[in-house]
Amino acid sequence: MIAHSIDDIQTIACFDDSPRGRLLLGAAYLFHKQGYAKTTVRQLGEFIGIQSGSIFHHFKSKDEILATVMEQTIIYNHARLLDAIQKSDNPEQQLKHLIKAELVSISGDTGSAMAVLVHEWFALSKEKQEDLLKLRNDYENIWLAVIQKLCNVGKIQHDAFIWRRLLGGSISWTVTWYKPNGKVSVDELTDMIWEMALK
Repeated sequence: MIAHSIDDIQTIACFDDSPRGRLLLGAAYLFHKQGYAKTTVRQLGEFIGIQSGSIFHHFKSKDEILATVMEQTIIYNHARLLDAIQKSDNPEQQLKHLIKAELVSISGDTGSAMAVLVHEWFALSKEKQEDLLKLRNDYENIWLAVIQKLCNVGKIQHDAFIWRRLLGGSISWTVTWYKPNGKVSVDELTDMIWEMALK
């Protein structure tokens, strides 16, 4: 069920309460719930309570709105990953903190925006994809550096890039079934994934 207005949805940490931030929040929600292609500028304006023409005071196009949702999500969660690895010098513990950080991103305060990032990437224009690739690569390189340390000491027996794709896929897929208030807590799910990853 799709909410009737922006006031009926959970805030997303990477978007502030300014008119521009509310527009991005509404876009992230609608792009997640009904897809980028099916969301019109008029629907977005109605959802956040402004005339659709007013949207273009903030953004040049719908494509730019999608790119900005993704950009802000990557920047926010990049900082979250940096905080995660600073909690320990031990690469095994760093991996555990990264797993939890990404689970929180996907199932918590940036969940809708993360889902848009994963599922609507190819809706972006090629130009916007190129602009965002460096940010996305910087995010992935935090993971790859920790995984490579574990490879170097024999804790992981596989190619770091492929191993990250497999691990990232399993974490991303939790958006389809995991409920933070369900039978398993984020910490318990983190432990499960971490133990499977290192065994």
